[in-house]
Amino acid sequence: MQNQKTLGLAEWVYFLSQVDIPVLKQTARNLSAMRQHEQTLSARGVASVIRGDPMMTVKLLRHLQQQKHASQQHEVMEVDQALMMLGLDMFYQKVPAEPLAETVLSGQMDALSCLLRVIHRSNRASTFAVDWAVRLYDMHFEEVRMAALLFDIAELLMWCFAPVDMLKIRAMQQQDKTLRSNDAQEQVLGFTLFHLQSALALKWSLPKLLIALMDVKCADQQRVRNVLLAVNLARHSANGWADAALPDDYTDIGKLLHMHPEEVKVMIGVQG
Repeated sequence: MQNQKTLGLAEWVYFLSQVDIPVLKQTARNLSAMRQHEQTLSARGVASVIRGDPMMTVKLLRHLQQQKHASQQHEVMEVDQALMMLGLDMFYQKVPAEPLAETVLSGQMDALSCLLRVIHRSNRASTFAVDWAVRLYDMHFEEVRMAALLFDIAELLMWCFAPVDMLKIRAMQQQDKTLRSNDAQEQVLGFTLFHLQSALALKWSLPKLLIALMDVKCADQQRVRNVLLAVNLARHSANGWADAALPDDYTDIGKLLHMHPEEVKVMIGVQG
C-alpha cells in the first residue's frame, strides 16, 4: 500500500474499509490455542484475548456493524456482547485472526516497533480509564474501556499500511519538539489521524456512543474526560515519568476524581 501514489482522506477511508485489519501474532496464537480446547472454550476467555488487541477488537466491531440487522435496536459496544450475538463458532469463521501485523510489516522493524508501542499505550489507557470509571461509580465502565482502547485505532492502521509516512512524521517531531502532531500529519498525509478516525467511525457505522466517548469536542462530559485523560496519561508516561506534560495530567485527573495531584501519583504508581 505504501508504494502507491499519495492518497487523500477519502481514498484512505475507502481502502481501510475494504482491507482486512491485521492482528497481532500473539492474539492469533492465543485464539487458536483456545479453540483447540473446546471443553474449556468460553466467550469470556475469548473476549479477554480480543480486548488485549485494539485491532482485533475493532475488526470484530466492524464485522458486527456490517452484519447488523435493521431490526436490531441495541448498539453493541462490548466484546463479550458481540461474541454472544455472533456465537463463538461464527466468530472463528467470519472474523479470522489474520493477516498478522508482523507479516504485513515484515522487514520494517522500526514501524513494527512503533505499532507495538502504540498498542501497549492503548492497553494502558484502557486500564486507567476503567479504573477511574469504577472509582466514579460508572456502571457501564466497559464502554469507557473500549473508547480508550480504540482511541488511536487510526494511528495503528496507518502504521500497518503507511509505515514510511508514519516514520517520516515521527522523525519530523523528533527533530522539532515543538511541532504539533496534527501539523506534522497534515504536512505528510494531507489530513490528520483524528479526521481519518472520525471518517472511519462513520463509514463503519461504529456505535454512536463509542464515537461520542472518543469525541474531544465533548470533553466537558465526565465520561469523555475520563477517556481523554487516560489516553493523555498513557501517551505522556510512555516517554518516561519525567515528561513535562505529566504534572498537568496529575492535576486534571485529580479534578476528575476529586483527589490531590500527589494522591493521583500514588494511585497510578508514578516512579521516581
